[in-house]
Amino acid sequence: MAEQAAAAPVLEVQDLHVYYGHAHALQGVTLKLEYGVLGVVGRNGMGKSTLCNAIMGLVPAARGSVKVAGTEILRLASNRIVAAGVSYVPQGRRVWPSLSVDEHLRLAARSAKGPWTIDRVYRVFPRLAERKGNGGAELSGGEQQMLAIGRALLANPRLLVMDEPTEGLAPVIVDQVIGMLKHLADEGEISVLLIEQNLGVATTVAQRIAVMVNGRVAHETSAAQLASDRDLQQRFLGVRAVAAEEEAVEQAAAPDEPVRIFQVRRASQEPTQPASLTG
Repeated sequence: MAEQAAAAPVLEVQDLHVYYGHAHALQGVTLKLEYGVLGVVGRNGMGKSTLCNAIMGLVPAARGSVKVAGTEILRLASNRIVAAGVSYVPQGRRVWPSLSVDEHLRLAARSAKGPWTIDRVYRVFPRLAERKGNGGAELSGGEQQMLAIGRALLANPRLLVMDEPTEGLAPVIVDQVIGMLKHLADEGEISVLLIEQNLGVATTVAQRIAVMVNGRVAHETSAAQLASDRDLQQRFLGVRAVAAEEEAVEQAAAPDEPVRIFQVRRASQEPTQPASLTG
C-alpha cells in the first residue's frame, strides 16, 4: 500500500472541460484516484457518462488534463488509451449480437498479456462458461454485463472505467458484480473508476465518492460518510431519508381519526311505477 501511495495516481483529472455545441457539459472537473475504487455519483444529466467518454478519448473537443500513472492520455486515440492501461465497460454493454461469448473473449484476448486470461474470466463468471457458444443477442442483460466486464478485464488494465455497470440488473447479478469489484479492490491489481446511479452499490464498493452536479465535482467524501449522512444525500442527490419515508408510510397507515365503516344498501331492482299524469 505504501508503494502504491508513493507512486503517481492511477488516474488524475485536472480542469477537464467538454462542450457539446454551446452546452458546457463538463466544467472544470478535477479528481484523483490513487488506487482502489473511486465512485462517481449524481443525478441523470450531470456529466458522469461524458466524463467516461472524455477519459476514453471519445470526446475529441475535451480540454484539460487526464493522466494515467503520470502519463497524459487526453489527446490520444482510444486504442492508444487502451494500450496505456485503461479499459472501459460502457453503459448499455455494447456486445456484438452475432458473436458468441467465446468469440468475444478470444477477440479481446488476442494481444493480452497478464494475469487475466479467458479461463480466469470463466472462473469468475461461470455462467459465461455455460453460455460460451451463445451469441450476444441470446444472452440476458446480466450475462451481457458479465461479458462486457470480462472483455474489459482481458486487456489487463491498471484502470477500469465502468459506466453504470449495475443498471437494469437483477439483484442477484448486482451482488455478483459487487463481489467482483470488491475482489479487484482487495487484490490491488486494478483500480476502478465506478460511475454508478445506485448509491448503495457505490458506497459499498468504493472507498471515496465524488458527487457530480451540473458538470462539476460538487463534493468529495468518504463512502462511509456519504452512506451515513442523509442530509448530504438529500442536498446533492435528492435522496429522501429512509426514516422520513417510513414515518410517512406509518402515518398514512395509522390515521389519527378512528376508522368509520358505512353500510350501503343496494336499491331495489324492481322497476318503479310511473307517476300518474291524470289529475
